[in-house]
Amino acid sequence: MLRTDTPVTVYRKDYTPPAFAIDHVDLVLDLDPQRTVVTSTLKIQRTGTADAPLVLAGEELELVGVRLDGQPFSGVKQDGDSLTLTGLPGTGTLEITTACNPAANTTLSGLYVSNGNFFTQCEAEGFRRITYFLDRPDVMTTYRVTLRADRAASPVLLSNGNLLSQRDLPDGKHEAVWEDPFRKPSYLFALVAGKLERIEQTIVSASGKQKLLQVWVEPQDLDKTRHAMDSLVHAIRWDEQRFGLELDLDRFMIVAVGDFNMGAMENKGLNIFNTKYVLANAQTATDVDFANIESVVAHEYFHNWTGNRVTCRDWFQLSLKEGLTVFRDQEFSADMMGSESGRAVKRIEDVRVLRQVQFPEDAGPMAHPVRPDSYEEINNFYTVTVYEKGAEVVRMYQTLLGRDGFRKGMDLYFQRHDGQAVTCDDFRAAMADANGRDLKQFGLWYSQAGTPVVTVKTAWDGASGTLTLTLSQRCPKVGIETRAGMPDKQPFHIPFALGLIDAEGNDLPLQREGEPKAGASTRVLDFTQAEQTFRFINLPRGGKAPLPSLLRNFSAPVVVDYEYSDAELTFLLSHDTDAFNRWEAGQRLATRALLHLVADVQANRELKLDPALVSAFRSVLTDGALNPAFREQALMLPAEAYLAERMGVADPTAIHRARLFLREGLARTLKAEWLAAYEANATPGEYSPDADSMARRALRNLALGYLADSGDADMQALADRHYQQSDNMTDRFAALSALVNSFAPGREHALADFYERFEDDALVIDKWFSLQGMQRGEVGPHAGKRTIDTVRALMQHPAFNLRNPNRARSLIFSFCSGNPAQFHAEDGSGYAFWADQVLALDAINPQVAARLARVMDRWQKYEMPLRERMRAALERVAASSTLSRDVREIVSKALSA
Repeated sequence: MLRTDTPVTVYRKDYTPPAFAIDHVDLVLDLDPQRTVVTSTLKIQRTGTADAPLVLAGEELELVGVRLDGQPFSGVKQDGDSLTLTGLPGTGTLEITTACNPAANTTLSGLYVSNGNFFTQCEAEGFRRITYFLDRPDVMTTYRVTLRADRAASPVLLSNGNLLSQRDLPDGKHEAVWEDPFRKPSYLFALVAGKLERIEQTIVSASGKQKLLQVWVEPQDLDKTRHAMDSLVHAIRWDEQRFGLELDLDRFMIVAVGDFNMGAMENKGLNIFNTKYVLANAQTATDVDFANIESVVAHEYFHNWTGNRVTCRDWFQLSLKEGLTVFRDQEFSADMMGSESGRAVKRIEDVRVLRQVQFPEDAGPMAHPVRPDSYEEINNFYTVTVYEKGAEVVRMYQTLLGRDGFRKGMDLYFQRHDGQAVTCDDFRAAMADANGRDLKQFGLWYSQAGTPVVTVKTAWDGASGTLTLTLSQRCPKVGIETRAGMPDKQPFHIPFALGLIDAEGNDLPLQREGEPKAGASTRVLDFTQAEQTFRFINLPRGGKAPLPSLLRNFSAPVVVDYEYSDAELTFLLSHDTDAFNRWEAGQRLATRALLHLVADVQANRELKLDPALVSAFRSVLTDGALNPAFREQALMLPAEAYLAERMGVADPTAIHRARLFLREGLARTLKAEWLAAYEANATPGEYSPDADSMARRALRNLALGYLADSGDADMQALADRHYQQSDNMTDRFAALSALVNSFAPGREHALADFYERFEDDALVIDKWFSLQGMQRGEVGPHAGKRTIDTVRALMQHPAFNLRNPNRARSLIFSFCSGNPAQFHAEDGSGYAFWADQVLALDAINPQVAARLARVMDRWQKYEMPLRERMRAALERVAASSTLSRDVREIVSKALSA
C-alpha cells in the first residue's frame, strides 16, 4: 500500500531532540520471502520529559507483540504509520516483534527480494518498513544482528560490522551473527542474504592493520568485479593520503543488486550498490561506465567518515554528508586522471552537469537551498542542489582557505564531532575556527536558493596601467522564497577567481591597490557586497586593456554576465592558461552561434554556418598539443536542454533543428580534420581503462559521430566497420550510436546484432533501450518516424520490465528527459506518455515515479501550445486519487509555480 495520505510539511525550525535514546539494538530476523519475522530488542533511556511517550515509526508492518523488561506491555497504540508507547520507565528493555512481506515490497525501500535474494535500502526512511523504530538520523546506537534463513536458498548472510559467529540450525536453516561496534543511525543498517559469490583482497592500512575487502555479486557476474575492487583499494589509499582517514572496520563489503532505486548506499561496512556501478569488463562496459564505477565506489567508501562516523542531525542537513562526499569523490576522480589537464577535464564534466541540471532546478518550482527549510517527502530532496551544488559550496571553502586550510578544517571537524549527528553550521564553524576566518556570511549559501548572476564591468586607464573591475550580484527569489512574507535575499560571499591576459596571451602578475607588490596571476577575490570594486595597478601601460579571464576554474556556482566579443572569446579559446575558461570560451561561442541559428529557424531564414566558429573548432581539433580528452569536451556542442534554459521562451523544435544543422555543417566542413583525428587516436592492443587510452577513445569516437553525421555513405560505412571490428564496448556502442543517430542504412541490422550479442546482460541491454529512447526522429507537424512510436513498441518487448528501475530509466527516462525535441512534440503525445508512465510507476515505486515527475518542472518555460498541453498532463496526474505523497509534492509544486 502506498502512502497517499495528505502530506504534512516538516520544517527545520521545528526540530526537537528525540524524547528517548536507544543505547543498543539486538535484531533477530527470520528471513522468509513472504513473511519475515523481526524481533527488535531496544535498550531505551528517557532523555525528554517524564511523561513524554515513545513514538516509533513503521510502515507496512504486522505488529506481533510488545514486551517491556520481559513482560507483555499494554501501553501500546497503533495509529497509521506510528506506534505510540506510554507509561514507559526512565530506562528499560523494549522488545517488539513484527512481520513484513519482502516479496511484495515493490518500492525497494526497507527489506525486499530481488531475483530470490534479500536486500535492504534504509535511507532515508526505509528502516521503518523493517521494524518500528525511532527512524531518524540523530538516534545513533550500536547493533547486534542475527540473521536466520534457509541454507539452500540463502547460503550467504551479511550485515554491518564484524562477523561474530555462524552455525547450522534444524530444518535446513542456518544463522549468522554480526556486530557493528560503531554507533550509527538506522538509515545505515543493512542486510543481504542469498546466493552470491565474492572476490576478496586483503590489504594493510597506513597504520599496519590488515583489512579484508570483498565484492559480492550473483555468480554469473564474478568476472566483472575486478575494476570495482581496484577502485575500492584506490579510494582507501587516497583517503589515507589526502585526509589521513583510515578504514575503521576489519572488513569492508560491497554487494551488487539489479533492483535498486539509487546508485549505491553507504551502509556502515556493507555498501549495497546498483549493479550499474559495480559490474564491468571490456566487453560490456564503456569507458564512462568504468569511470562512473570508480567514482561511485569512492563516494560510498568516503561516506565511511563523511556521513557514517559523522552524520546528519536531521534530513535538512543532508548536504552535510552528500555535498561534502561528492566534493571528495570529485577530487579523487580528478587525481586519478593523472595530470593537470586531466583534472581540468574532470572539472569541465562536473560543471557541465551542474549547468544542465542544477541551474534549471534552481530556477524551477522545486528550487530550494542547499540546506532546505521544509519538505513534504524527504525522498524528493535527494537532488542535484543538495549533491552537486552542495559540492560546489564545499569546494568554495577550499578555494577561500586553500588546500592546507581546508585540511585543517576537516581535521577539526572530525576532532569535534566524531560519533555525532551534526549540522551544516557545525561544519562551517570547524572551517572558520581552524583558519581564523569569519565565514558567517558564507552561510547564506546554505540558506538561500537560486543561482546568483554576477555582472562584470571593467574600466581601463592605459596611462597609469590601472584596471578597475566592478562586480555586482543579483539573485531573484525562487521556489518557496517567492511566497508572501519571505525575507529579502542578502548578498552571497562569492570567491571570484580571475586573471588578466595581455595581447600576446600571457598571464599578468596581479597587484591590487594597497598591496606592496604584484602577486600570483590568478587571484581569488572575496566578493561579499551587492556591488564591489577592485582595482589592479602597475599593469603594462599604454595599448589595449588586458583581457579578463573571469571565474577561473569555475570558482563559484554563479552565472557571469560579461559581454565578450567573438574575437575576445576566440582569443581566450586559444590562449587562456586556465583550461576551464578555455573550454568556457568555446562553449560561449557555440552557444551564441546556436541561439542565432534558433532565431533564424523561428523566422524561416536561411541557415548559414558561422565561419569564425568553424575556424575555432578547426584550431582545437587540429591542436595536437591539447589533451585529447580536453579536445573532446571542447568540441561537444552545448546540449539542447542547456540551450532551452538560455532562451526566454524555449522552442525545442527550433533548438533541435539549429543544433543538428550546426553539427552536420561542422561534420561536412571539417570532414578531413575529423577523419585525421579519428585515425590518429586509435588505441591498438588490449583494452585498458587508463586515463590516456580513455582520452584517445573519447576524441576518436566523437570524431566518428561527426563523420557519420556528414551524411556521406563512406563515413557511415566507416561507422559500420568500426562497429563490426570493435573489441570493447566503448568503441562498439559509440559506433552503434553513430549509425542509429545518422539514420545510416545499417542501423537496424546493427541494433538487432547488438541485442543478439548481449541479450543475457541486463546492463548492456539497458544501453540498447536507452539509445533508442534518445535517438533522433523527425520533428514538426509533418513528422514521419517518431521516437515515441519506437519507445511504445519497446515497452512491449519481452526484455522490458517496468518494475526494474534501471530498465524503466533506460527507456522511459531517456526519452522523457534525454530527447527534448521528440518529447516536446507539438501534438502533446510525449506529455500523455509521461503521464501514463508516472501513474504506472507510482503504483509500483513512488521514488522512481517522483523522479520521472520532475521532467515537467519547467513547463512554464515553453512556448504555447506546449505549455498548455504540459499543464494538462500535470493536472491529469494530480487528479489521481491514489497518488503517492512523493509524486503529489512534485506535481502540486509544479502547478502552483
